[in-house]
Amino acid sequence: MAQFKAYSDGVEVNGETVLSVLEAMSVFRAQAEKILEENGLINPEPGKWYNQQAWLNAFKYIADEIGPNTLYSIGRKVPESAQFPADIDSIEKALGAIDVAYNMNHRGGKIGHYSFELTGLKSAKITCNNPYPCDFDNGIIESMAKKFQPADSIMVMVSHDTTASCRKNGADSCIYKISW
Repeated sequence: MAQFKAYSDGVEVNGETVLSVLEAMSVFRAQAEKILEENGLINPEPGKWYNQQAWLNAFKYIADEIGPNTLYSIGRKVPESAQFPADIDSIEKALGAIDVAYNMNHRGGKIGHYSFELTGLKSAKITCNNPYPCDFDNGIIESMAKKFQPADSIMVMVSHDTTASCRKNGADSCIYKISW
């Protein structure tokens, strides 16, 4: 499966997560609200659930008409508003919790997943097998990694593995390399 197509009918995403679009596009809030409304997401609210395919349709419009930087910005906002486990206190736990949080913020069918794997003392990879655009996932991963950057780390680097498959090209997944 490629990006922008829900894996199952009836999958829903919570309002906290949908609101990340409005937060990321705050300067252009009226435009963001219009994009959501045109895709059936009218006045999203925390605690309510919304059709995932409608949200993916909004992402597709943003990708086609506004661009990948906005998708990345939306992804960076997700960790600020979505539900995450409370016991996160390290970069490894933060990156590993992305899949847990993904499941906490979606319901109603097959949604895909984020697979975390340590690849070294200060490196890891995440395989994103879900219907979201890769620029969005890049933003989520980078935001989580930087939020929990270890004190002894100079910087966190997140890069799309260009040697692997990519959802932009119709693949099922994308891989991100993280180092700190």
